[in-house]
Amino acid sequence: MDETLVVAQAPPRALRVLLVEDDPGDAFLVTELLADDPAAVVIEVVGTVALARRALLEAQDSGTRLDCVLLDLGLPDAQGLDALRAVLEVAGRAAVLCLTGHADEHRGVAAAAAGAQDYLAKNQVDGPLLWRAIRYAIERKRADEQTRALYLSQARAAENARLERGLLPHPEVSDPSIRVTPRYRPGREAVLGGDFYDVVETDDGTLYLLIGDVAGHGPDEAALGVCLRIAWRTLVLSGRASDSLLPVLEDVLVRERRSDEVFATVCMLVVDPDRRSARMFLAGHPAPLLLAGVPEQLPDEMVGPALGVLPGVVWGSRPVTLEPGWRLVLFTDGIVEGHVDEGSGRDSGRDRLGVPGLLTLAQASPSYARSGELLDDLIAKARALHGGDLSDDVALVLVEHAAEAG
Repeated sequence: MDETLVVAQAPPRALRVLLVEDDPGDAFLVTELLADDPAAVVIEVVGTVALARRALLEAQDSGTRLDCVLLDLGLPDAQGLDALRAVLEVAGRAAVLCLTGHADEHRGVAAAAAGAQDYLAKNQVDGPLLWRAIRYAIERKRADEQTRALYLSQARAAENARLERGLLPHPEVSDPSIRVTPRYRPGREAVLGGDFYDVVETDDGTLYLLIGDVAGHGPDEAALGVCLRIAWRTLVLSGRASDSLLPVLEDVLVRERRSDEVFATVCMLVVDPDRRSARMFLAGHPAPLLLAGVPEQLPDEMVGPALGVLPGVVWGSRPVTLEPGWRLVLFTDGIVEGHVDEGSGRDSGRDRLGVPGLLTLAQASPSYARSGELLDDLIAKARALHGGDLSDDVALVLVEHAAEAG
């Protein structure tokens, strides 16, 4: 025996229409024109712009979707475009369809230009035409919203690209024995953060390395990161003494930040021209990894507070001895704050990777000796352990000295 599967389809949701009309006769006419299918529409009638604004705001507060506003342009408390602007201000996602008198068609044209989805002359309205106009207005509103969302998305992408170019510069290095390999990955939801880095060689051969992280995520933090990076490069190229770089950078941050809670962590290394020694400055930032036979983290006992936390503090430096062919990985905390056990990607109750975990990943990587591949492998494995995109953005910079170059 053949069986036929019948799938019941839910009836379409009734349209919710707010009619703003002070003339009882005109209000009755419109409701009658829409009454051919009472299950397809729910109509609320108000007689003033003030009541219309209240109804729209109450609908938004309660989560009730209003699909369309039918707005008479001649109301007791507002006329013409003033009435329209007052309604558009609180219309939200509702389409606005203006109703005009026979002699006021020019008002309808002006209303459409001012933001209404369409207009109708009352004396020319019949049931089918009104239904079509309402549906067209709703679809046009949706199309307008989609176009606006696309434009905003493209504008954000372009702005992020500009900010990212400022955060992630081209290193200024002429020494052929030095190779710089950077990697940057935005965090969850691809929101640009405040990670920044730079590498600059001065005329005397001194090599300056910088990596930093402005607390928070978004365009404000990214813009501040760009500001700090450019300020640092300018100070280095101007010949400023290395001991004074972080205090001046902190002064820039304090002057440019939007609130007193904003701070930035920084790691800076100043490598001598002979490439055999360096001085390391840490402002609330993890020390770099030194990739040798067994990778290790440089000692961080001289770490000072982050920039902006204790204005006026003086940061000390720690000497670092570098063997020929050294390799350093500077990193931001986004990669070590990822979690390590399998799961759904939720952060609560899970252990973090930490620096020891990052060292283990580096030593176990089949790409340990290959610069760019190593960084890509570290990021990929940290993401896999986390169960998806890392919550914070990640910056890694591998700086290598080729002992045989020269």
